[in-house]
Amino acid sequence: MTIRPTDADVMIAHAIARNTAPAPEQIARGLTWGADEKVLLVLATAGWLASRGRGVALERAGNHALLVTVAASLLPHGLKLLFNQTRPDRLTVVGHLNGVSISGKREDAFPSGHALHMGALASAAATLPASARRIIQGLAVGLSLTRILVLAHWTSDVTAGFALGAGLERLLRLWTGYPVDDPQRSKAR
Repeated sequence: MTIRPTDADVMIAHAIARNTAPAPEQIARGLTWGADEKVLLVLATAGWLASRGRGVALERAGNHALLVTVAASLLPHGLKLLFNQTRPDRLTVVGHLNGVSISGKREDAFPSGHALHMGALASAAATLPASARRIIQGLAVGLSLTRILVLAHWTSDVTAGFALGAGLERLLRLWTGYPVDDPQRSKAR
């Protein structure tokens, strides 16, 4: 199934392509690694190993984080088999003149896997205290936006990926039992 970018997607991508420069693009390209599935799989595996033998709540959180990361890594690959959408870096040639390089496979724009991971992270952070929650959710949104800035994805791909990730994380809570219901924490909200 072929998906076409919206008019707003095209307008945003062209504005980025016209106004980008090599330095900000390189910074965004470096930051986008923070949402890469390979990096996140290594971190989730290390977290899972570190949670072993540390109590039921931490083990449950480790199980949940690893399962969500694996599922969030597989889901976009499956969806990209069903949906074809040309990446904006292939359609905004002016971007290549201003520093934006080519990213990923040509027809794999929908959905953004990086944003899907970040949506899952932002959703899972909802169980944390307010200050930590805000920091993690802000970081997740910021890292997702880098995919738009490097013209790897249309804005709608990133929005859809983020929403899919949040939904996936909430769905997997039903299976993993994360978070453990803490009566004191419920009263503090």
